[in-house]
Amino acid sequence: MKLNTKRVCLVGTAFFLICAFWQAYDAIIPITLKNKFGYSETQSGFVMALDNIFAIFLLPLFGAISDKSRSRFGKRTPFIVIGTICAIVSFVALTVVDNAKIAALQAGEQRVYLSALFIGALLCSLLSMAVFRSPAVALMPDVVVKPLRSRANAIINLMGAVGGILVLGLGILFGTGKQENVTMSYTGYVLAVCGLMFAALLVFVFTVKEPKWNREMLQAQALLEDTPEPEEMVGDRKLTRSQLVSLILILSSVVLWFFGYNAVTSKFSSYSTSVLGMDFNSTLMIAQAAAIVSYIPVGFVASKLGRKKTILIGIGFLFTAFLGGAFLREHSPVWLLYLLFVFAGIGWATINVNSFPMVVELSAGGNIGKYTGYYYTASMAAQIATPVACGFLMDYTGKMEVLFPYAAFFVACSFVTMLFVRHGDAQEKKI
Repeated sequence: MKLNTKRVCLVGTAFFLICAFWQAYDAIIPITLKNKFGYSETQSGFVMALDNIFAIFLLPLFGAISDKSRSRFGKRTPFIVIGTICAIVSFVALTVVDNAKIAALQAGEQRVYLSALFIGALLCSLLSMAVFRSPAVALMPDVVVKPLRSRANAIINLMGAVGGILVLGLGILFGTGKQENVTMSYTGYVLAVCGLMFAALLVFVFTVKEPKWNREMLQAQALLEDTPEPEEMVGDRKLTRSQLVSLILILSSVVLWFFGYNAVTSKFSSYSTSVLGMDFNSTLMIAQAAAIVSYIPVGFVASKLGRKKTILIGIGFLFTAFLGGAFLREHSPVWLLYLLFVFAGIGWATINVNSFPMVVELSAGGNIGKYTGYYYTASMAAQIATPVACGFLMDYTGKMEVLFPYAAFFVACSFVTMLFVRHGDAQEKKI
């Protein structure tokens, strides 16, 4: 049985453009809210949490709607096409309002209504992304047989990471991370990002044959299930007390490490320009590159040591990165910042690759979707709360320097909860 890598890469163009959008969004929106519209860190944190609030309600909704959708283009493709086009239009509209605000500031005017227009365009962007994020993620298992989905998912994640890195490169090219450019116009940058997204969409539309590939997958899956494994025949089962405790501990760990990691990703663009006085794009690009390089080695290590031990090692890397980051200031060596973010990239890749399979390992064959919901509810809830909580702490103390100690604390807590997990650590089966 061989994975069709080319086919998975083409399907992954949808995830590529999703990650491209979010990389650009997370980079410029916090700076825009703070430096042009006068939002506090708490207010900015709330706005940055809106996409996760939307996700909790809308991702399951549009995922279920796409499950029932029927068209000659497939179940997922129409959502991906329409959602991407709407997201591009909304993102460009954000820059139009942003430019109007820049003109108002230069004229010494406030024009409060522009803030409402900006938030309106922002909400349209978030809604557009919510329309197709679940269908895009669901497309991979629609066209890949069950035994090959883990390997396919690694390729999908790599595609997303490449999208993020390319956008970080555009950020460096347009100077979005430079301290002196915090009030610049982002029109050129956003148009370049949207052009990248549209190019990926064109590749997707003209190469991905969803209905045909889905039929082929179903035929291949039917052949495989002539001799199904016992677990695949189980519709549901009750967890033992020990398994339930492990599930709760794993989900608690997910909440805690997302509390730490997402605080940094949502605040680092502001932190970098305000505290470090350096371009955040190159730093984040290095972290992304480290994560990409780590995916395959991390899988190898997990197959030898097991998922739990590998995750604990990843937590150690992430904690080291955030603890070291707490001591960096404007005149700190750039190479040290880069080294710490290499640690962060390796640590996050290690955690991310292995944590979701641990949750699914506790499910029965017929309720994987329910356990997937548990995982994303935990991660999204953390991503909603932490930008607001971290922003409030910054406002309360009057210091942005609390960012990395805050992140390091929650990552350390996740090590403790993960340490007591006793189930979900089965190694991957060889095909």
